Amino acid sequence: MENLLDEYDLIDVMDGEETHTNTRNGETSGSLIDFFITKASVADRLETSTDLATTSDHAIVRAQLGWDEVDGVKVSRKVTGWDIDGLKSKEEEENYEKARKEWKDKSSKRPVLDEKSSEDDLQMEAEWIQQNFVNHLNRCCKKVKVCARSKRWWMVEIAENRKILGSITRAGKKGEAMQQQVRKQRSNLGRMIRQSKTEMWKKFFTSATKDQVWQALRYMKPGGQQTTKALRSRSGEVAESLEEKAELIKEEVFPKPLKGVERKAQEERGEIWKKITDEDIREALFNQSVQKAPGPDRLGFKAIRLLWEWDSQRIINVVKMLFRLGIHPRVWKEVKGVVIPKPNKPNYGVAKAYRVITLLNCLGKVVEKVAANAIA
Repeated sequence: MENLLDEYDLIDVMDGEETHTNTRNGETSGSLIDFFITKASVADRLETSTDLATTSDHAIVRAQLGWDEVDGVKVSRKVTGWDIDGLKSKEEEENYEKARKEWKDKSSKRPVLDEKSSEDDLQMEAEWIQQNFVNHLNRCCKKVKVCARSKRWWMVEIAENRKILGSITRAGKKGEAMQQQVRKQRSNLGRMIRQSKTEMWKKFFTSATKDQVWQALRYMKPGGQQTTKALRSRSGEVAESLEEKAELIKEEVFPKPLKGVERKAQEERGEIWKKITDEDIREALFNQSVQKAPGPDRLGFKAIRLLWEWDSQRIINVVKMLFRLGIHPRVWKEVKGVVIPKPNKPNYGVAKAYRVITLLNCLGKVVEKVAANAIA
């Protein structure tokens, strides 16, 4: 096996640590997964899972490559946000000022909304803010990316040793290094990973609170089945593909209105928007936790607060005009749905055994907070 790994430049993405994951469904002994090999050039892009059910009596191991496409070039790590704290640090003070000035120059060319603005103006303004601020952060701020190596125990030393292993392996193929050196370096890497994981847990438990100890217990529990062969609706329809399951769950969670029932738009708009102050909007923004997950636009509350620092009047006018016109911008109605199983259900083969957590646009959450405070 080691000769095959060396000959074809393969590595064990399980990092040399035995997982002892049973692959025979319903059995307590039998086949175990102790390694998962792949090409070294794509190992960083792999996301592996051993919890998928199959029609066989063995489970499968899924290896998924996630690609994003930017300017026609495929990259391997998914961008989930931006390092706002890094941009505002002292080390990046020059870049911060440059980014702020560039946004000021861009924003100054586009007037903010006023009392004469129409519904179409509001729709276009919301779209402009989202699209242009995302593009601006992509240019001036370091992207936060998630990949297979996004783990708390992954350190610089491990990354360096992994590079060394790659170079020794390549040298061994050329006859410039002994196979014993390759095996020794591979063993060192595995040992370093295990030590790092152990130290991480020791550090966690040393400073853990009572609640965090129980949280750690949940971490160590084996995960349940994450996918099903098929989902069945209330009417007996069976969904097998991913798209069919998504559509079925959407219909189950978000049923269509009954026929003959129409929601009439409010024709008379109130004057509450005149009572909303700049401080009300600021509090609604800064009282939100920066840990809240963003919507599809990836603009979390750290990013929105940065926009407030640079262009607060634009946010204020958008919120006030939204209340004046009585509409919610279309671009804020796009959500990301995360499907999770309801606990303790007897049958997870039916759509009603799942619920959907919707991740909303953070600017829309600010508006909801302002509205809640206004009617409280």
